[in-house]
Amino acid sequence: MSDSLLPYAVGAAKRARRAAVRMRRRVEQLHTVPAIGGGIRPSAQLKPVHFSVSSGRTLNVAVAVPGRRVASAELVLSHGTSRERVPLELEPQADGTVLLTATVPLRHQGHPEPAGRGPVLGSGIWRIAVLVTDEDGQTRRAAIAAATGRDLSDGPTLPFSPSPTSGATFRLVRSVDGFALLKVRAPRPHAELTSFDLRWDRVTVHGRLIGTAPAKAAAGTAEAVLRRGNHKAVTVTPEWQDDRFTFDVPLDRMGGGRGTARTWDLYLRLGGTRLKIARKLTDVRHPKQVYRTPFRIVALDNGSLMRVHAHVTAAGALAVNCADVIAAHPSTEEVA
Repeated sequence: MSDSLLPYAVGAAKRARRAAVRMRRRVEQLHTVPAIGGGIRPSAQLKPVHFSVSSGRTLNVAVAVPGRRVASAELVLSHGTSRERVPLELEPQADGTVLLTATVPLRHQGHPEPAGRGPVLGSGIWRIAVLVTDEDGQTRRAAIAAATGRDLSDGPTLPFSPSPTSGATFRLVRSVDGFALLKVRAPRPHAELTSFDLRWDRVTVHGRLIGTAPAKAAAGTAEAVLRRGNHKAVTVTPEWQDDRFTFDVPLDRMGGGRGTARTWDLYLRLGGTRLKIARKLTDVRHPKQVYRTPFRIVALDNGSLMRVHAHVTAAGALAVNCADVIAAHPSTEEVA
């Protein structure tokens, strides 16, 4: 390298290093919340053997404690004046410790889910503590230490995802003083894509309304909006069953002439609100790479043939790309 270019290389390396430091701090901030005051502070921290929320709503706990004649134990989740208790199972280990374990589903307050066991939590930051009672009746209280590192690799799944039943988010975070906390967020209104059928004469979309009262769904309509150009929109009325909807994509009104390809985004309109139909209740990191669909030649009722590709975008949204292959015969076209 020429001596005249060396200062520029050194400067570029310093800028890259500063950018990496800023990025690392930003990522740490995303996973860290302030220390939570109030209440009885735990006197010790337990390092978890395993502590996670899987499948968007299943809390998995495994912590080891010295086997001092442990009689019972429970996990306590607290937020303000609210308390939820989860019994922990005792599993004696060969080294004299006792492994306290639990696997329990989490439910969000105010958003009905199928009946079952598991704590019901409202939105906010929940403190976590372990209460261990020995055979003499004495109770010890300890917090669970947060993980010191995060897996930031670009794997096939995300580190956390919404609950597939309610759409609420249950996420383990770290306080600045090193404790593990549970952050709960209510479901955001959206139209969840559950599936779509590719047939030889139609494309049928199935979905579910999340975070919105089903009573508002009866008047909802589905829209296909042209992505470019004049953003033309065509509408269709779905069939509703509670919060679930089904409709056939109006392909007969989405063509643009032979050889002209058009891309349409699909929405659900509820009054003045328009929700993009998308698959969000999943931990798949790259939906477009996983939910792959073939192109199909669809024969419409008016006699035309259309090349259709209904697919999931990189952001998880449903889109339809279509182009006329054989136009309808004039005698079969609708009269305007």
